Amino acid sequence: MDEAGIVIAAFMGISLAAASGFRVFLPPFLMSLAVKVNLIDIDLVGSQFEFFTSTPAIIILGIATVAEFAAYYTPWIDNILDTIATPAAVLAGIGVTAISLEGSEPIIQWAIAVIAGGGMSAIIQTATVATRGISSTFTLGVANPVVATSENIASVALTIIAILFPILAIVFAVLLALLLISRRINKNQEKTATD
Repeated sequence: MDEAGIVIAAFMGISLAAASGFRVFLPPFLMSLAVKVNLIDIDLVGSQFEFFTSTPAIIILGIATVAEFAAYYTPWIDNILDTIATPAAVLAGIGVTAISLEGSEPIIQWAIAVIAGGGMSAIIQTATVATRGISSTFTLGVANPVVATSENIASVALTIIAILFPILAIVFAVLLALLLISRRINKNQEKTATD
């Protein structure tokens, strides 16, 4: 893979990792479908990840995606699911980034996957957990379906944009991550100022 290909693949992988921070199973599911229908070059998924595009894998990812979407609409189950989804989102972020970078040098592939992919999905997932926690606390979970819907839309949109327009997707993902980080820093500064 040449340098330009590595950059585009990294942009796609990191953007898919950000989408995994919203929903764990949707980005791998849509990515495997995109590879299966040749929307993404089949050579992208080397022998290391060829199981990823098999029909059973696509069916399992599809079922998991639907189950995850539905679970986030169930009060209090959504909060419990966040406990499981947080480490799973990081692993999914690492996975989709590594798959995107298949064919590059392994040190580049896995360094970007672990640091950028895992980090991006962790930032987004942490923010969604905090948002759902605030919603559960102040509305007793009544507003959680609104939070779930916005997360679902963000995950679908970011995944599709990442697959079709990786450069646009990385800009959006980085801006979103910077916004979430700055909000967290501002809240910490406010808390420190009031203590």
